[in-house]
Amino acid sequence: MRSNIAALSAAVLLAGCSTAPTTAPADIPEVRPGTGVLSGYLKPAQLPDSLALLPPPPAEGSAAMAADQAAFEASRAAPNVDRWGLAARDSDLKFPQAASTFACALDLPIGETTTPHVNMLLRRTLADAGLSTYRAKDHYQRQRPFVKNRVGTCAPQDEASLSKDGSYPSGHSATGWAWALVLTQVAPDRADRLLARGHAFGQSRVVCGAHWQSDVEAGRVIGAAAFARLQSDPVFLAQLEAARAEVVKARAAGMSVPSAECSAEAAALKAGR
Repeated sequence: MRSNIAALSAAVLLAGCSTAPTTAPADIPEVRPGTGVLSGYLKPAQLPDSLALLPPPPAEGSAAMAADQAAFEASRAAPNVDRWGLAARDSDLKFPQAASTFACALDLPIGETTTPHVNMLLRRTLADAGLSTYRAKDHYQRQRPFVKNRVGTCAPQDEASLSKDGSYPSGHSATGWAWALVLTQVAPDRADRLLARGHAFGQSRVVCGAHWQSDVEAGRVIGAAAFARLQSDPVFLAQLEAARAEVVKARAAGMSVPSAECSAEAAALKAGR
């Protein structure tokens, strides 16, 4: 009975779209021309209001700020080369590289040719989650830990732009958590692995020195808020159904990720937060 209801719901969603959701990046406008960041499923007015949803960031001299500083110092006390390298890779939100972030957790290669609907879900929800952080970011303009502590990050090429961008909440963390939640809908049998990778993706920002721990935790709240709002968007839901079918087909064809690649990622994640 439940499977019949699910199938009927999927049919209604797909019927509600005049055409099947596109998998071609050229069909979706960019947030800003030349950036490669595709527009999300949500219109600007539909994005969660991070300023309304979040408390202010920790104040200077507070216990919460001391905890943030302690977390930063702990991340530098015993650096691990492998975990640092993974944090550097996690800092890159450009596609096609970013598509591989959850490949091991999903146990499928993710890309425009291998799993185009999954790939498009990630590309478009990047904007939905990331842009949802900016009302709070722009309002608080919190200084980033690498600026306050006068140290480098795992992504030196980004430091000039990051130093001018508010630290609270973390856009990377919002994006990574939204991606993890979306992928648990695509492949619920991999939920634990996907959520663990999404959590680690946010922690990479602390490892990197680009965000405070409280920035990352607040980012997850906004990522979850964007995910919740997407549940009523018909194009997103239609693409989600297409991605589910795509994953079933890819698994039936024997597609997977080389174990050596996933062993290296697992070792890096085990090495530190």
